[in-house]
Amino acid sequence: MLDFRISTFLALCKTMSYTKTAILLNLTQPAVTQHIQYLENQYQVKLFQYIGKTLYLTKQGELLQKLATTMQADSYKVIEQLKKCEQEMQKLTIGATLTIGEYALPQVLEQLAMEQPKTQLTMYVENTQELLKRLNDGEIDFAFIEGQFNKEDYSSMCFSKERFIAVCSPSHPFASARVSLEALLNEKLIIREKGSGTRDILETVLQERSLKVTGFQTVTEIGNLNVIKQFVEYELGITFLYYQAAKRELEEETLKQIDVIDFDVTREFHFVFLKNSIFEEKYISFFKYARDIYTKI
Repeated sequence: MLDFRISTFLALCKTMSYTKTAILLNLTQPAVTQHIQYLENQYQVKLFQYIGKTLYLTKQGELLQKLATTMQADSYKVIEQLKKCEQEMQKLTIGATLTIGEYALPQVLEQLAMEQPKTQLTMYVENTQELLKRLNDGEIDFAFIEGQFNKEDYSSMCFSKERFIAVCSPSHPFASARVSLEALLNEKLIIREKGSGTRDILETVLQERSLKVTGFQTVTEIGNLNVIKQFVEYELGITFLYYQAAKRELEEETLKQIDVIDFDVTREFHFVFLKNSIFEEKYISFFKYARDIYTKI
């Protein structure tokens, strides 16, 4: 549904090469140039500029890229909804980071399934960077994110505020001691991969104290939170995670929270969707529905 010249513009934004864009879109290079010139004449701005031999977006080009990306994502959803307009079933494709997807949303989605059985739901559980990419590409409607993101590029609302804690095995000396964050650096750290929300939060907290993840005795990266908790339980290291993700283990005392001095860390889980989306009202309605259920859990 987008103007074909906008599609050419977005392709050029990705490749930053007229030649590569022409090959990608099966066009001639002069045709790509004509499409861009048409847009520049229509909007009366310069969208690209060369610095040396390297092509760059102008500020106006960067703004058009953001607006056009939202238009493209919405366009895909419009086509999808028009195809299904005669069906009663509603379709939602959502994304969630690991902690939210596994420990915050299940009861929300269970309630949704009972109250709206005709809703067709697809959920991707991935790290923050992958979810933002899917959002930009129009592959998901919205995302629940625990990590860092540029709030200027998206519409977002606070879904919940969660405590971020350190945990160890019940038999670890730190299970019954009050320790400094610096003392933890002598331990083996088990942590999520780069790009995950949990990893981002820990790195930010450490940086605020002039510390780094690499300062721990050893660092083991594991992409599965349940495996991380098992490693900690088996005394293979310590980890940092959201309280909600370790709530069951803490109650069953298979894990113990470490009492870290001056470590009162709380972060927000965010509900995120593209700015200026024509489906904003629908997304906000789901946000309120999900938040109301979650706050009662």
